[in-house]
Amino acid sequence: MASVPKEVPRAMVSMNGAESLARTLLASGIELVFSNPGTSEMHFVAALDRVPGLRCVLGLHETVVTGAADGYARMTGKPAATLLHCGPGLANGIANIHNARRAFSPMVNVVGDQATYHRPYDAPLTADTEGLARAASHWVRTCTTAEEVPGAGAAAVQAARTGAGQIATLILPADTAWNESTGPADPLPVPQRTRAAPETLATVARVLRSGKPAMLVLAGSALSEAGLRAAHRISVKTGAKLRVPTQVGRMARGRGRPQIDRIPYAVDRALEVLSGLANLVLVGTRPPVGFFAYPGKPSELWPKDCAVHVLTRIEEDHVAALEALADELGAPRDTPIPELPRTTVGSGPFTPEAFAGTFAALVPENAIVAEDAVTSGRQLFAPTFAAAPNDWIQITGGAIGCGLPIATGAAVACPDRKTVCLQSDGGGMYTLQSLWTQAREKLDVVNVIFANRSYKILMGELMAVGATPGKSARQLFDLGPPDLDWVKLAGGMGMEATRVDTLESFADAFRAACSRRGPFLIEFAVP
Repeated sequence: MASVPKEVPRAMVSMNGAESLARTLLASGIELVFSNPGTSEMHFVAALDRVPGLRCVLGLHETVVTGAADGYARMTGKPAATLLHCGPGLANGIANIHNARRAFSPMVNVVGDQATYHRPYDAPLTADTEGLARAASHWVRTCTTAEEVPGAGAAAVQAARTGAGQIATLILPADTAWNESTGPADPLPVPQRTRAAPETLATVARVLRSGKPAMLVLAGSALSEAGLRAAHRISVKTGAKLRVPTQVGRMARGRGRPQIDRIPYAVDRALEVLSGLANLVLVGTRPPVGFFAYPGKPSELWPKDCAVHVLTRIEEDHVAALEALADELGAPRDTPIPELPRTTVGSGPFTPEAFAGTFAALVPENAIVAEDAVTSGRQLFAPTFAAAPNDWIQITGGAIGCGLPIATGAAVACPDRKTVCLQSDGGGMYTLQSLWTQAREKLDVVNVIFANRSYKILMGELMAVGATPGKSARQLFDLGPPDLDWVKLAGGMGMEATRVDTLESFADAFRAACSRRGPFLIEFAVP
């Protein structure tokens, strides 16, 4: 009788470093790799064919790759991996790594690099890859041998999933990918998010019971439906105001959800909103400050005599703290949420206010709205409280052009939901290649491009800092001539598109695009 072969312990299985990393990532819960690979990553690319279960999505520029990983993480709460080529490839992706970091999105970047023995020759692509990574990451490690690769991969996933979500960057020199390694490493435990201390809850409850003017500023998981409902209970019970930061990573919005507006971007308006407060309570966020410095205006936006309290730090469990605080205050669990009247489709040319009401009337049920609309989107937030229930994700770190790639990643994460991208034309040119990935993957995204053919926000900033625009300044903000033609640009990326110039024609095009599956682009000519 033939003997039965003994099972080889997993740690003893022979494979190269690249395959050991791919298998470790999969075992640790990574299911997706957004990639723009180069020569140093070829062994990792080859390994992907031997590791069923790891899906790969190609982006034609690294800003698309990292932005899509951000959008995916925001909608799933778990990291994707990115595959980037050497220091320059990482540098290309850093803008959207910055946005992801500000959104507390978990992300694992795998950056191929020069072989360890080749670095001393200073070949053209040799760079301070680790230095670049440290500028944008919470956790960085460079492998020096193939044997340490699987353990480093497990540690990278653990780091990305720690706290509210972190950026982990693993640098993989080519020889550590092709040399023989051990089998995949076991997943490492992810620390549970800590909870607010009982004495913190008691202090904040006492502050809110005092009756002095107070505001809770909510961020992170506090903007989930459960977190917003708990905050609404607190507000109704105590009279405390509620606000969210100027830019939100992800927020449950629309009918049936509490209507909590943002702190305005403009410093003067923000000062008005925060004026008169005696107590400011932070839930998963930092104290509000101006987006930029302006001559003669303060950086801190809260009153000088206002006390600042922290209910939860960014890495803590915000929903649990809000629910516990609401119970501590005796707030009824069935506190009703007021309903706003539904909006209707407007008529005539684009204005921010009219578009906001029109869009609120058209948002599909359970849609994901990815917004990087900048100037054209300033008036969007409040009117869209009346929209159908949706999740809203937007630019968080100020690096424009993130709308198209985060919509791409969100659509990969949630293929059963309609994704709508609201993108300025100037920012959209940063990540135009996202359209190609949407077309290639047949993603269900409706892209709306606001074509005002200018960096209009910069004209406002020029005036805000007290500068006087002249001919040269105006030319730097002008995107035409030649005018960008988004219908042709989309067509060149394999996507159907149309151009509209009135709210009525937009509504017709948007309804048609939402009635079918697959990517589509609407260029809205903005006066």
